[in-house]
Amino acid sequence: MIRSPTTNKTIQTQQHTEGRTTASMERGFIFSLLAVFSVITLSIYIATHHYNHNNRHTFLPSPNSLISKSDDRIWPELELNWRIVLATIIGFLGSAFGTVGGVGGGGIFVPMLTLIVGFDTKSAAALSKCMIMAASASSVWYNLRVQHPCREVPILDYDLALLFQPMLMLGITLGVALSVVFPYWLITVLIILLFSGTSSRSFLKAIEMWKEETILKKEMERPRESTVNSRGELLIDTYEPLIPREEKTSMQIFLFNLRWEKLLALIVVWAAFLALQIIKNGLIACSISYWVVTTIQFPVALVVFGYECVKLYKESKKRKSMGNPESVCEASIDWTGPHITFCAVCGILGGTVGGLLGSGGGFILGPLLLEIGVIPQVASATATFVMMFSSSLSVVEFYLLKRFPIPHALYLMAVSVTAGFWGQIFIRRLVAVLQRASLIVFILSAVIFASALTMGVIGIDRSIRMIHNNEFMGFLEFCSSQ
Repeated sequence: MIRSPTTNKTIQTQQHTEGRTTASMERGFIFSLLAVFSVITLSIYIATHHYNHNNRHTFLPSPNSLISKSDDRIWPELELNWRIVLATIIGFLGSAFGTVGGVGGGGIFVPMLTLIVGFDTKSAAALSKCMIMAASASSVWYNLRVQHPCREVPILDYDLALLFQPMLMLGITLGVALSVVFPYWLITVLIILLFSGTSSRSFLKAIEMWKEETILKKEMERPRESTVNSRGELLIDTYEPLIPREEKTSMQIFLFNLRWEKLLALIVVWAAFLALQIIKNGLIACSISYWVVTTIQFPVALVVFGYECVKLYKESKKRKSMGNPESVCEASIDWTGPHITFCAVCGILGGTVGGLLGSGGGFILGPLLLEIGVIPQVASATATFVMMFSSSLSVVEFYLLKRFPIPHALYLMAVSVTAGFWGQIFIRRLVAVLQRASLIVFILSAVIFASALTMGVIGIDRSIRMIHNNEFMGFLEFCSSQ
């Protein structure tokens, strides 16, 4: 590719600026997430503990009554009415835009299933996982037939998937445990703060990308003229490669995007976590064997994560020593200790949020991939790919526990499969026509904001009703609540 000296200077300046701002963006992202889970949770716990100690006789019912209230199963009949029609429309739009943004849409599905269809909260969370799994699988199937927009590599970043998948699954285990202990109003506060923060950062990122795309489009629209410099050398003012990109058939792209060894590694990790979850569900809560099986998940996740970190670090160091500036994977960060720790913390945090809300963890993973420099098309495809594994793990577990009705699950999964596929087709073509990948980031931000709005309103309403009914509002004991 031959560019004019002015163009080369502009591109070098942009790359230098992006390199300087990446570290500050990462620090701001991780600080906002950790602040919510550490400072706020600790302060609220102290306040709640003091409040409940002073009002123990007024608000504290027996543990059995709490469990019976939260475990009442409500499964409405699957029949054609306005509720199922409205749920179909919302589910279709949520699946379409959720998979495009790489966030799944669980924050939309759970309120829809509880308020409109009439399911209880636990059944709604299980059905939400079914919808996320179906939409993610459909989206992955579509993405396997799509070329990378600018490089000769798969559009799915398997290295980042192997890096984040074990930590995401470990975080989901922690999130499910915290959902038992945390009071409902505290979960609502965390939802509003986390989702508002990630949505606003994604929106600002989208605006920044939109401005950069506008500048690039103006440069591309300038008259392309051949000029001669002072030495009489011909300069070609163009951004197009002189050698056209090789055209591939759909099957060639599909086979190129598949990496069987790394896909098998992801499946092995998935199967290991599934086996441990199934074994744990058959044990008595808080027994010695229960804690042993729970603890085993940590070394399994850390071994896979550590292996991938060492691989990325060595490969990155090798390329630098050879003078190769190309990134090891799609992320444009240096694989140093702080960056690896950053990815580990965010992966666990994303899974924890997924476990608390019954989502796939994409509300953290999607924005995170953008923060570390992954382009929107690859960030969306990779986040959806990882969510397919995390959500399917929960679906199999919920199926064995009989936590959702099969007819509703099959119907909603069919809606999500269709929505995920057509959503990808429509948005990808719109991005190609408008030449604005920032649309994907705008969609991601909008879905997270809609989830914060719906789940926040529902959470506030339910918390108010719990206060009026003099229900227990403090932290619960983990073992007695199982």
